[in-house]
Amino acid sequence: MNVIVIGAQWGDEGKGKVIDFYGSQAEYIVRYQGGNNAGHTLVVNDSKIVLHMIPSGILHGDKICLIANGVVFDPSAFFKELEHLQSLKVLSAVPQEQIRISERAHLILPYHQRLDQLRENQAAKTHTNIGTTQKGIGPAYEDKASRYGIRCIDLLEPEALALQLQRVLAEKNSLFQHYFQTVAMEFEPLYQDCLQWGERLRPFMADVREILLEALKHQKPVLFEGAQGALLDLDHGTYPFVTASHTSAAAAFTGSGVGLKYPVQVVGVTKAYTTRVGLGPFPTEMEQESAELAAQIRQVGEEWGATTGRARRIGWLDLVALKYAVDMNGISSLALTKSDVLQNIDIIKICTSYRLHGNTIYHFPASASDLSQVEPVYEVMSGWGVYESSLMHTLADLPHELQNYIKFIEQFLGIPIILLSTGPGREETLIISNPFQEELAH
Repeated sequence: MNVIVIGAQWGDEGKGKVIDFYGSQAEYIVRYQGGNNAGHTLVVNDSKIVLHMIPSGILHGDKICLIANGVVFDPSAFFKELEHLQSLKVLSAVPQEQIRISERAHLILPYHQRLDQLRENQAAKTHTNIGTTQKGIGPAYEDKASRYGIRCIDLLEPEALALQLQRVLAEKNSLFQHYFQTVAMEFEPLYQDCLQWGERLRPFMADVREILLEALKHQKPVLFEGAQGALLDLDHGTYPFVTASHTSAAAAFTGSGVGLKYPVQVVGVTKAYTTRVGLGPFPTEMEQESAELAAQIRQVGEEWGATTGRARRIGWLDLVALKYAVDMNGISSLALTKSDVLQNIDIIKICTSYRLHGNTIYHFPASASDLSQVEPVYEVMSGWGVYESSLMHTLADLPHELQNYIKFIEQFLGIPIILLSTGPGREETLIISNPFQEELAH
């Protein structure tokens, strides 16, 4: 059995820990979309490691980590991350034996980052910015769609690269100079950087699709690692407050180049509450009604963006949004994280429907305007006290109130929770069922 792990909210659900945990059972771990706007945080032996480009499974030394064609790839960010992992002695002496990068992956180049920053800064003046990470992700996907993109393999073809780079810079510099009233970007320094990146990347480049197909054909277990969350999907998320890629489970196939014939389980990761970074509608946000509680949860849960450092907005668990994500992705089971953050909160709320224009609705509206106006309808449940994570070996060991919370979520969504994170550490994890086995526990 193969497994796709995706975020079932607006990202930051704790996917890194779940992927790291399941990575021990896979032989190949694949990152298939997004860029270094994603941040997966892992705590191993009390040390925090944040990964942006390299799949989280890299912390298991005997795994093959693949960066597939659906990713937009920042060479500079990759090498910084690689050097950091080498300094921690996580990688082998020959890292290209552990990490392979698709030749077809499109590049994030300095003009993408600059364009992203200029757009956000200009839009902020009229309060129309959407809160991107300003890492150049959206502009890189734009170039990919408009056939202006430069791929990893192009770095190894100097003459063709020069022609393509000149073509792209002619357009980008027109924007920089005439629309944004700033200086042009020079061709030669960027061209030389690209050639150097190409030589450094050469040993890492591979036909990732062929590697994957060979693994799947021989029934090697594969873990597909999603970035961001389902509600940020370009087609199905809270548009326009979304990321520039497809964060849904289906993107694992297009973003890696493998077909639909291989068996797969989709595990959605959700917090016991909800967070969102940046702008956009957020029905269960508690900042206005319970600013002190929101601050407490943010502090205890360390709710600051792993990529940007921005404070995450805090809200109660939204089962309307979560049901939408479950249905849209074919999620067959859930991993529930950060239940420990809600310890010692007397009353826990959980959203089961919305009120919009005087009507009760149970669906997730397509209109960002409607979603910003809905009023959440809550079930109120008793909170749970402090528990010692090292003593939580089975569901029966959990506080009774937390057991009720888990059952309520399962019954509402119609799928089981198969993993419960009881703390930030790798060892603070309660395994209820194994998604790499075809039969799930219900």
